[in-house]
Amino acid sequence: QVQLVESGGGLVQAGGSLRLSCVASGRTFSMAWFRQAPGKERDFVAAITWNTGGTYYADSVKGRFTISIDNAKNTVYLQMNSLKSEDTAVYYCAARNRVGVSYDYWGQGTQVTVSS
Repeated sequence: QVQLVESGGGLVQAGGSLRLSCVASGRTFSMAWFRQAPGKERDFVAAITWNTGGTYYADSVKGRFTISIDNAKNTVYLQMNSLKSEDTAVYYCAARNRVGVSYDYWGQGTQVTVSS
């Protein structure tokens, strides 16, 4: 069982930046960030694999968000720049043990609110 703990959410003005962190208690195949806005489904944001560092992004965040890994700290980051009001959501960290399967482990979520 892998535990994930997110931090770094908050309130920011449109155009501003935030960095989310997710500390994992163990190593998995890949980790990702998802987000869920009020009244909407949970959407994929970005993912990264531990061994290759390969990254994947939703079209809506490409060029603005960057996902990265600190292997020594077992921590994944999501740097969010040029934030928009539509980025407002609860952001969840997730992890899975191999490619092609659903994400097995989820964090508790951290709120990001972007004011216009």
